[in-house]
Amino acid sequence: MRVSGMGMRARIGAAWAFVGAVLTMAVMALPAAASAPLMGQPTPGAIGLQPAASPLKEHAHFFHNVILMPIITGISLLVLGLLLWVVFRYNRRRNPVPAKWSHNTTIEVIWTLVPVAILIFIAVFSFRLLFTYHDMPEPDITVKVTGNQWNWSYEYPDLGVPEYISNMLPEDQTTPQLYRLAADEPMVVPVGQTVRLLVTASDVIHAVALPAFGLKVDAIPGRLNETWFRADRTGVFYGQCSELCGVDHAFMPLQINVVTQAEFEAWVASRGGSMQVAEAEAPAAPAAPAAAPASGETSGEASVTPASLTTSTPSQAAVQPAVAR
Repeated sequence: MRVSGMGMRARIGAAWAFVGAVLTMAVMALPAAASAPLMGQPTPGAIGLQPAASPLKEHAHFFHNVILMPIITGISLLVLGLLLWVVFRYNRRRNPVPAKWSHNTTIEVIWTLVPVAILIFIAVFSFRLLFTYHDMPEPDITVKVTGNQWNWSYEYPDLGVPEYISNMLPEDQTTPQLYRLAADEPMVVPVGQTVRLLVTASDVIHAVALPAFGLKVDAIPGRLNETWFRADRTGVFYGQCSELCGVDHAFMPLQINVVTQAEFEAWVASRGGSMQVAEAEAPAAPAAPAAAPASGETSGEASVTPASLTTSTPSQAAVQPAVAR
């Protein structure tokens, strides 16, 4: 009777563990189903990754949702099934006399080769994602990001925007949801353009992390790390320092404002910088054949270019010359 009682208790415990796991997952999924995830910031009670706002994050979503999650779920269910099978099939009641064998060569080969094949399959997509991060397109804008104890500083060297400090907004100047996320001087970038980030630190190791763009790179003193992103929509996006850097580590928010091109140009001008004129950097067009000289005009005389051909467009005329660095 004692043997059968032990087997019954084991089966009841395994059944309750399975029911508890199912109920826990169901309860955790309820808040996420009740409210739509917020763009660019955490959603209270939600699970899963933040919605993507850049191509890099889309690739990360694919890798997580399509590659990793099915494999993780399958392995977890397989292990759970094996545990339940062992509990119900090989308890004391069903097997009063235990088996004498010690190993099975076929099973050992399977549980060696199958995990290797799974890891190789994951590695193919993992390296593809790493190459996507590494192979940055031609950048349109460069922003130097420096981590300090405990704030961030931004600089736009190509546009002549000098370094400025970004601090966390006090609690009384923002909402409870955005407290420790909102900053007084955010990074500003235009929508649809490739932004290169040059990341470093002035004191200890920090980390730039902004989930909606898939950004996660360390800021290390004396070293310049590089990453990139391209926002596919306008809006305000929040992140934080994700490397333990000191007592105020939790008060280092990252805020990136994605604006239209016109709004970005106005912001650059307000910061004392200037947009580079693309036409000035583009290769010169082939010169048109010279017209035959008029009577009384020698071939050595320089032709006068009409003023209409040298006048800048209104948008270019309003742009100040680039600040020398």
